[in-house]
Amino acid sequence: MDIQKWDTSYEWKIVLLLTLGFGLVGLDRWIIAPLLPSIMKDLSLNYQDVGLIFGALGITWGIFSIFSGHLSDKIGHRKILLISLVIFSLASGFSGAAMGLTSLILIRALMGISEGAFCPTSFAATAVAAKPSRRGTLQGLQQSGFALFGLGLGPIIATQLMLFLPSWREVFWVVAIPGFVLVIFLFFILREPEQTQGGKLLITEKKETKQEKVNWSVILKTRNILLSMIGLFCTMSCVFVISAMVPLYLENYLKLNIQQMGFVVSAIGFGGFLGQFLVPAFSDWFGRRLSAVLSFLGSTIFIVLFANSAASISSLFILLFALSFFSLGLIALLSGPIAAESAPAGLVASSIGLVVGAGEIFGGGIAPVLSGLVAEHYGIQNIFYLSLVGTVVGMIVSLFIRETAPRKIGTLHKEKNESTETIQSHESA
Repeated sequence: MDIQKWDTSYEWKIVLLLTLGFGLVGLDRWIIAPLLPSIMKDLSLNYQDVGLIFGALGITWGIFSIFSGHLSDKIGHRKILLISLVIFSLASGFSGAAMGLTSLILIRALMGISEGAFCPTSFAATAVAAKPSRRGTLQGLQQSGFALFGLGLGPIIATQLMLFLPSWREVFWVVAIPGFVLVIFLFFILREPEQTQGGKLLITEKKETKQEKVNWSVILKTRNILLSMIGLFCTMSCVFVISAMVPLYLENYLKLNIQQMGFVVSAIGFGGFLGQFLVPAFSDWFGRRLSAVLSFLGSTIFIVLFANSAASISSLFILLFALSFFSLGLIALLSGPIAAESAPAGLVASSIGLVVGAGEIFGGGIAPVLSGLVAEHYGIQNIFYLSLVGTVVGMIVSLFIRETAPRKIGTLHKEKNESTETIQSHESA
């Protein structure tokens, strides 16, 4: 296949649409965070209840990421992406109709099911649309929409809409509308994997490793997939504890007002947006393993600095921006190019789904529940210890990742061939 004649028109159209799609996933998922003070007051919720709300979504997201990724490898991308986009947009709107803890948990769990189906399938769709030399960059770009819309613009949108709408309930319906518009564009543009150059190329690249019968054990025996699952759990235990609890930490512990809190929390999104784009892009040039190690190190440093910062708006924003840059960048790196490039033949979406699912169940599901328990019984200022343990363990795990970046592998192969040729020429002489 001639990689030089790449279908750049489809590549950029679908990456743009899937970036917006994953941005809406982030917006619908995280718009609830800056609204929590009002929701907790109206529905009589405590910190432990908040942890359960976030945990329910994370666990269902994780479970359905695993199965939908495997399903999309069998039936294609279109049905899963279009249907899931409609469902999570509806779930977002109906979040505003919740009358108590139980109904809110059930609605958010449904959102987790549909967003869990959308997540690995959209990553795989980007992987097969992207030219191999920029796969990491474009997968990072697609995933960066989650941070930009959900964690960056979300707090600002939520707190500003509260000034004009009667209550927090109407905010959910407003942010649900764009999802219904996007599904129309995807219906006319999105292709199935076998209709793309990248879909054919990924299978061709892995022919020599293809098994007669492919199952979950094949994926789990793949070293990088297993390490990515553990690594994603570690970085998600940072990202989702911070994203769920920091708004309450800022307002209840550091005593910021709602507008100040919204501004500081937006740093998670803006820092994460750049991180999810630049960390995978950096890995295209300097390698996946080095990028993972450095990002876990950066996350560790800035967790400590943020947890010990005074109630200075500018300092809190800068530290949270840097923390989010590294931690959300890791999500894009581990669940994107590393998972896609390490996947067995024909199992790109399945592998991504397994990585995302494991990370979501533990990092996005169980970690917020634990943080809610910690906040309720030991004080919300102690939630950062959970994140710190995750990033330190993740840094150790990432040291064992095998390099998969095409540029780095190509360089290593070239150097190896040149070395072999030199030795042979000396032996001939």
